[in-house]
Order: sequence, then structure tokens, then C-alpha cells
Amino acid sequence: MAGQLHGKVALVAGATRGAGRGIAVELGAAGAIVYGTGRSTRAQRSDYDRPETIEDTAELVTRAGGTGIAVQVDHTDPEQVRDLVRRIEAEQGRLDVLVNDLGGEHLMDWGKPIWEQDLDKGLGRLRVGIEAHMITAHFALALLSKQPGGLVVELTDGTAEVHEQYYRSECGAFFDIAKTAMHRLARAEGEELREFGGTAVSLTPGWLRSEMMLEHFGVTEENWRESTTAPEGFGIAESPAYVGRAVVALAADPDVARWNTQSLSSGHLAKTYGFTDIDGSQPDAWRYIQEVEWVGKPGDPADYR
Repeated sequence: MAGQLHGKVALVAGATRGAGRGIAVELGAAGAIVYGTGRSTRAQRSDYDRPETIEDTAELVTRAGGTGIAVQVDHTDPEQVRDLVRRIEAEQGRLDVLVNDLGGEHLMDWGKPIWEQDLDKGLGRLRVGIEAHMITAHFALALLSKQPGGLVVELTDGTAEVHEQYYRSECGAFFDIAKTAMHRLARAEGEELREFGGTAVSLTPGWLRSEMMLEHFGVTEENWRESTTAPEGFGIAESPAYVGRAVVALAADPDVARWNTQSLSSGHLAKTYGFTDIDGSQPDAWRYIQEVEWVGKPGDPADYR
């Protein structure tokens, strides 16, 4: 995919770690100019209190072959987002790709019903997971819509089909509402961008081997299969690069409008476009989860890679 996006300008909102970082780096590998935003810098950690920084992400983007630009932004603050988009317009004159990967997984009470969850955490989850997406779209789409071919990707967790069939009680109501809202937001964006030649989709990775997930299971990207604490389903896990390659495939597709307003997964797009994860496989996590994990049937994750 090297050079496919040369001259294109992307904004990855929430590029500090996880899927956002993976997407930013893969866009860079395809030659894009990538503005990666987040709240964690080398000088100041966010309330995540994690070591990853936006400067690290920008360096990885540049090392991959693109141009990485780190900008500290709190996307719940409209003024900061307005200034960010004005800067992109002043420096580049255009915006071709917006990836909204603003989450807040630290704002969760696992396995609790809504009346037992911490209300401040829950409302914070909605603010970061919905309101910040809409603030970012409000400002960024005004620039992105100025030329045809723009792409908006709303990152979520689970396809629309999954969300219609299952309620993930271990994640709770605030998480569920934030993630399902991304399908509707992408639908709204896609309908409004259609006349300007733009496309919007919701996109989910599968079981992501993020920095936090690897740390949780006591492994690294190099030895993740050797975990002694991870459940069997961890065998279907995918690297952040996989969903990044999904975004690149969409951004480089001259017929990307065929996907407008749809709910997509990295595994499905891998089969469509032919890209692979970093180990050469094509994990289809959501098919494994639905066919094996959630129904309690036997199945080997290796058969779904």
C-alpha cells in the first residue's frame, strides 16, 4: 500500500494508542500526511495515566513513510477542535480522511447494571464516546466536504448486526450506547456528505491487541500467543495494524462510495480487499465470537484466521 495515499491529508482523532495509533501508522505507510491528536504528551499525561504519547505516534507515522504531526487536543472542547481544523486548513488546504477514534475505556464499570455504575464515569463515557465525535465532525467535515472523495470513519466496537442481536452486559449500558451510536452517526454523516462526493462508515476492529490488552495478559506483540492467562478466544486477536490497513484500503478505493453509511469490520474488509494482519493471516474475530464464543460451541480460533 506504499504511496497509495501520497498527498492525502488525514486527521486521526485519538491517535495516542490502540486502534488510533495503528490507523495513523498505516496511513503513514501509505504516504499520507497524518495529524494525530490526543491528550497524552511527553510533557503531560492524561487521566489514562499511560506512557504512550502523541509524539511517539507521529514519529512512527514518519518512520513508516508518511508525515506525522502530533497535536495535543481535548476533543470535548469545541475551541480546541476548531483551532485544530483551522490549523490543518492553513497548513494543508484540505482534509481527505477523518478517523474518529475517541473512546474512554478507562471510564467503565465492568459487569455492573446501570443503577450500580458510577454515574460520573458513565456520563464521561458518553461525552468522550459520542459528544466528542460530534464536536469533531462539526468542525472537520466543513473542511473535508470542500472536495469530493472525502472519507469519514467512526470507530466502534461491534458491527450494527452484532449490536442488534446481543447486549454485552459485561460492558454495561454507557459503553453500549456510545458504541451503537457510531453506526447512526456514520449514517447521518454519510447522508449529508453524499451530495459532496463524501463517504462515511462505522468500522470495528475485532479483539484488539492494544497496548493495554497485551499488558493485561502479561505478553507483548512478539509473544502474545504464549499468554497463560488469556482465554482461548484471545487466539483470534488482531494487531492495531489490521484495522489500520482496513482504513487505508477504504481511503485508496476509488469506488469507496459503495460503502457509504454502512457498518463494517476489519475482518470483512480484509476478505474484500485482500490485505492481511502483520502475521499474514486474516482474522475474522466477529464471526468467531458469534459462531463460537457467544453460543458456547466448540471452535478453534485458528480456523477463523
